Amino acid sequence: MSIEDIDTDQIIPARFLKATTRDGFGENLFRDWRFNKDNTVKSEFPLNNKSYSGSILVAGRNFGCGSSREHAAWALADYGFKVVISSFFADIFKGNALNNGILPVQVSDGVLAQLIAKTEADPTTEITVDLINQCIYCGEIKADFEVNSYKKKCLENGYDDIDYLVSIKDKIEAYERQAITI
Repeated sequence: MSIEDIDTDQIIPARFLKATTRDGFGENLFRDWRFNKDNTVKSEFPLNNKSYSGSILVAGRNFGCGSSREHAAWALADYGFKVVISSFFADIFKGNALNNGILPVQVSDGVLAQLIAKTEADPTTEITVDLINQCIYCGEIKADFEVNSYKKKCLENGYDDIDYLVSIKDKIEAYERQAITI
C-alpha cells in the first residue's frame, strides 16, 4: 500500500496532541488508518500486519507535509521507527525528524517505487540503511542519500542539540578563554 501526500494530521491526528511529553504518541500513529471508528483494528493496514516489522518505514511521496507538528516525529519515534524513506519530505518535518533521532532518507521516485514493490511482494524484505556511508541497500537496489553533517554526527552519537554542545564543552571553553584574552 503506497499512500502519497501523508500530512502530519494523518501521522498523528490533532485530537491526540494534548500531552506535553513525547511518550505515548506511538499508539496513535496513523490512528485513523490503523483503526475503525469503533477502535477495532483495520487488518488491511500494513502496520497492523505482523509480517511488516522493523524500524524503517517506507512511505509514499511527500511525507510529513501539512502543519509543523513536532508530534508527528514523536509518534514515529515512540512507535519504534528510526528511519523513514520517501522521495520527498516537507522541510519542517525533515528538521523535526532529525531533531528527534529519526533519519529521513530521501530517494528518487524510481528507487522508492522499487522499495515499495519489493516490500509489498515480500513484507520480510530487509532494507539496510548505512548512515556512515549515506547509502541504503535492499537486494540489488542501492541508493545514496544526503544528510546534514551536523545532524549526521548527532544521529551517529545519539545526541540532541544540547548533548552535542556538552560533547564539545572543552572546545567552547577554550574558545571563550581565547576570546577573553584578546
